[in-house]
Amino acid sequence: MAIVPNEPVLALRGISKRFGAVQALSDIHLEVHAGEVVALVGDNGAGKSTLVKTIAGVGPADEGVLAWQGRPVQISRPHDAQELGIATVYQDLALCDNIDVVGNLFLGREILRGGVLDEVEMERRARELLQTLSIRIPSVRIPIASLSGGQRQTVAIARSMLGEPKLVILDEPTAALGVEQTAQVLDLVERLRERGLAVILISHNMADVKAVADRVAVLRLGRNNGTFEVRSTSQEEIISAITGATDNAVTRRKARSGEVAK
Repeated sequence: MAIVPNEPVLALRGISKRFGAVQALSDIHLEVHAGEVVALVGDNGAGKSTLVKTIAGVGPADEGVLAWQGRPVQISRPHDAQELGIATVYQDLALCDNIDVVGNLFLGREILRGGVLDEVEMERRARELLQTLSIRIPSVRIPIASLSGGQRQTVAIARSMLGEPKLVILDEPTAALGVEQTAQVLDLVERLRERGLAVILISHNMADVKAVADRVAVLRLGRNNGTFEVRSTSQEEIISAITGATDNAVTRRKARSGEVAK
């Protein structure tokens, strides 16, 4: 199916999710386009993780529509998301410390020849993938446990690229990383955008958000509380939307500028 110009890769319309008596998400709207990084931010309990799981097929929405490249789709399980081209890198990375980089990259996607692991081909593809993404590590045969936190994160992101996704969701990719390691990961996020991928970045770090995101979508108490263009919005205004100092910040900005809501 051809992608219509300016058609979002993913569009959420009126997404709601309930857990018993708790309304976790209410009427969420979100769009992300090819070659764009959208930061999803909000305080603890804002609904970020629930929304990510909805997109990734871990916890399907109760109400609303998910549109993929302009057509409504059902994402009821992780396999559905992967088939569409959605890759999610969770904060725990799900890497095996005692296995080398090649083994981790192809974990669950092993290449076989004559019923035996084709180690040569997997190593060749691993080197090619890391080179394409400009990821530098000492060796593709080094155990994951020997890598720095930033290097582990880049390997986890690289693994998500094996399925040739169109959308990559990154859950707190720079959490607990030092300055140099954070820079490594943010550089990789920019390369994903340059390759034309849509990226959803979940982060609490406003400096990281301002460094790589094109737009910021704020969630507060399970609802939208503003979508901002990074270049034209101050960090203080985004934080105000996160904390609730401004309610529905975008609406208020439009009102101040004289725009009338339709």
